[in-house]
Amino acid sequence: MEMKSQTKHLTKKQYLTLGSMLFALFFGAGNLIFPIHLGQAAGGNWIPATFGFIITAILLPLLAILAISMTESDSMYQLARPAGKIFALFFLIATHATLGLLFASPRTAATSFEIGILPFIPKGSEQISLLIYSAIFFGLTYFLSKNPDKMPNYVGKLLNPLLLILLIAVFIAAFLIKGDGSTLAAATHATKAGSNFTYGFLQGYNTMDALAGLGFGVTIVAALKHFGILKAGQRSSDVAKVGALSMGLEASSTSA
Repeated sequence: MEMKSQTKHLTKKQYLTLGSMLFALFFGAGNLIFPIHLGQAAGGNWIPATFGFIITAILLPLLAILAISMTESDSMYQLARPAGKIFALFFLIATHATLGLLFASPRTAATSFEIGILPFIPKGSEQISLLIYSAIFFGLTYFLSKNPDKMPNYVGKLLNPLLLILLIAVFIAAFLIKGDGSTLAAATHATKAGSNFTYGFLQGYNTMDALAGLGFGVTIVAALKHFGILKAGQRSSDVAKVGALSMGLEASSTSA
């Protein structure tokens, strides 16, 4: 009598680990910069601007990782391959250049440096300090990302819990520390451009998460394969659940 192979499913712990990893991957410098700027520009009319931001910063990235999982693509090149080899190659290079050296990657180091290091270094040493910090920052990034199989452990179990603790500490500090009220007063007066849906839509796209979702989709699919989820339909279902968990947490964090 033949034994039927059992369909493997993710455990609750694995769901939480993958959701935590995906949240940490998406929650980058843009998610710290643009929501704050959007809130200051929108003031009391923040609701339509927030809806626009959520569409491009939350929903589009989720659709991107779903596209990777449903098409069973191993890369952005394979995803764009039906449109032609030349287009697929251009799409791959342009996307990685945008997410890499041209825009997204430099600001991840620059934002953390400006917030966490710059206030504590002497005047005149900013450039050399940024150079040293960037070398350490991207060296650690390379070390943590060179083995995709260990990404759920490094990011989901280690880095993201630390990130959430720091975010909670920042939110608490923001409520407890009282200034002279000038910043709050300035933030409550919406600009004409900042109080509408379109402005929030554009600010959400500036996070570049819609493009990053294509790359992160490959990572999450590889992680699912590592956990033994080999069927395409099961992977798509799990990606939807993990994506909903991580994107819901990100929507709450950016809206706050």
